Amino acid sequence: MRNCPTILKTELLAQSGHFQIEALHLQFSNGQQRVYERLRGTGYRSVMLVAMPDPAHVLLVREYAVGVEKTILGLPKGGAEPDEDYLQAAQRELSEEVGMRAARLTELGELTLAPGHLCHRYRVVLAEQLSPCQLQGDEPEPLECLRVPLAQIPELVARGDLHEARAIAALFMAMGAIARRG
Repeated sequence: MRNCPTILKTELLAQSGHFQIEALHLQFSNGQQRVYERLRGTGYRSVMLVAMPDPAHVLLVREYAVGVEKTILGLPKGGAEPDEDYLQAAQRELSEEVGMRAARLTELGELTLAPGHLCHRYRVVLAEQLSPCQLQGDEPEPLECLRVPLAQIPELVARGDLHEARAIAALFMAMGAIARRG
């Protein structure tokens, strides 16, 4: 296994309330030096939920995504408050975004998003045994919630209706966990 390069210097190039852009001057084990830029978060922790009202369906949400400037289909998600663990954050986000509470929450693992350039990580949580429980969220407008058959997910991806990579990865993790249960 290769060793990680040595960080010779880190420069802060820009900063906002949510992000920092850094330049890292690196030296690799073979002596090569390079400068890489990365977008570093400010400690924001987040969760993404695969909410299943029954074993054959998943809840998807349609909401505006400013990064692509359009409404997209994805999974319920959000940030963890400083005093919350990931499962508490998942329960709160589930209630805020789709009006449900889960009797069973299972943390499926952590995923990264573009780790060559971004420091962002998020936890994937499977939410099952759902019952109604609405909390007021921080969304600027109500999210559209859709109950979708799991069997329809590949078709939604193939048509381009579901194209958010992290949602697709989270669904893949959940379907694998469910299949392993038998």
